[in-house]
Parts: sequence; structure tokens; C-alpha cells
Amino acid sequence: MGSGRGYRIVSVIAEDRSREDAREDTHEDSREDARPLPFFVYGTLRPGEPHHGLFLRGRTLAEEPGHLAGAVLYDGPGYPYAVEGPGTVRGELVTARPEAYGDLLAALDRLEEYVPGDPRNLYERAARDVVRAAGGTVRAWVYLAAPGVAARLRETGTRIPDGDWLSRR
Repeated sequence: MGSGRGYRIVSVIAEDRSREDAREDTHEDSREDARPLPFFVYGTLRPGEPHHGLFLRGRTLAEEPGHLAGAVLYDGPGYPYAVEGPGTVRGELVTARPEAYGDLLAALDRLEEYVPGDPRNLYERAARDVVRAAGGTVRAWVYLAAPGVAARLRETGTRIPDGDWLSRR
């Protein structure tokens, strides 16, 4: 996760449908913006990865293993993309310290270059149910591939078969 703007090939029809879908998801997710949610991280924000110390050190109360059902993982240029589909993505569930939550949310949005409603987004921040390794589920923020990026990845992307970014090495 985390990137610079890249090129994008998106059909106008798919983009229009995606905007309608995104409006529905954004409406649901904006209600969840009012309360702090943990974050599910699956790439460069995981422990031992380059962005973990830069963004999470000192800002978290808890970090625990978990997985996101209903998603698959694709390799990107130095970072992965989670795309909704039949599969499981492995990662960590990160609970921010209350006093750090707002700043951390803003910092992660900047890292992922996520701007609500921006059609140029590479990622969309969405509230999804994440399964804790210790049992139970929790609603968490997840940065998923934006619709145009997801379509391209499904067509030509390199899938990480076990859904675990750390296994790619």
C-alpha cells in the first residue's frame, strides 16, 4: 500500500457504474466515519514492513493478526492491492490510540492517496468486517483497490495466491 499516481485505463461505462456503486458504499462508510474504527493493514503497514514504523509506531493500542474474507490480494509496484472477490487476505488489525486516531486516519489517507470521491484514487477506504485470529469479527477500515484499478488487476494482475503479502518473498 502507498504509491504515487500511475496511469489508468478505465472504460467510461465501468467508471460510471463504479461511481454509482461507490456512492452507495461511501454513504454507508461515511456514517462509520463518525466513530473510530480500527484499521486492517495487509501490506507495507504490517510489522517488519517499511511503513509500519513510520506511521504506526507509538500510535497504536493493539495490533493483532486477522483476515479479510471476500477479498483477494494482488501484487503491485512495491505494495499490494486488496480486491473484493472470493478469497481471503491476511494482515493485522490495528487499533489506534484515541488521542492519535484523527491524525493517523489523515496520515493513512495521505499515504494511500485517498481523497473521498476522487475518481483518480488508487484505493478506496471502506468499512468491512475483519475476522480476528483469536475469534470474532470487528468492523475496520480497509483500503481496497479503487474500481478502475480493481478491474485492471482482475484482467491482468498478478494474484498472491495465499492472500499474504509477506509470503511473496
